[in-house]
Amino acid sequence: MIAVKNLTFAYDQNSPLKFPDFSCNASETLLITGNSGVGKTTLLHLLAGMLRPLSGEMLFDGTNIGSFSNKALDKFRGENIGIILQQNHFVESLSVLENVVLASWLADGKKKTEEAKAILEHLDLGNHFHKLPSQLSVGQQQRASIARALINRPKLVLADEPTSSLDDDNTQKVANLLEALAKEYQTALVIVTHDSRLKERFVNQISLS
Repeated sequence: MIAVKNLTFAYDQNSPLKFPDFSCNASETLLITGNSGVGKTTLLHLLAGMLRPLSGEMLFDGTNIGSFSNKALDKFRGENIGIILQQNHFVESLSVLENVVLASWLADGKKKTEEAKAILEHLDLGNHFHKLPSQLSVGQQQRASIARALINRPKLVLADEPTSSLDDDNTQKVANLLEALAKEYQTALVIVTHDSRLKERFVNQISLS
């Protein structure tokens, strides 16, 4: 599904970041760990096409997405990649349902309202369609963010510190949910984290240093 080979990036040309080779297939979960400052979030942004590599390849079903034009990359991201950020960044004036539908409209110009309702119900948010994001608990907001990432049935989901603001109980619930959804949606799931609770939860992981 996604494979990284000889990937490097540099904010400063004198101090390039070098990333290990890895791959993650459909229905699999890969944990990327490491201390602060080693490039975890940078790697996630590279995989999302939000940054351009200095060298190397990011192969998506064998196609190097790093060679795409900005316009082609934006289109590819909308159709194939779901992103769960550490900060949820909802449009606060829109309801939970409208936020999820907006993600589908931005990707392909279609408002997938029924699909959005089905995903939210699947994530136990069926009674919260018309609430504002600020009216949800932290755990509920995280599930709404997951729904938004899944609305276009992406082939790859990238999660940046998805449990950093959650207690132990909700951390395990979100971890189990993400893994189950990756298998159900046949999605490759890459989680970037320094959360030791997740390190104990997932076997398939690489550590940046």
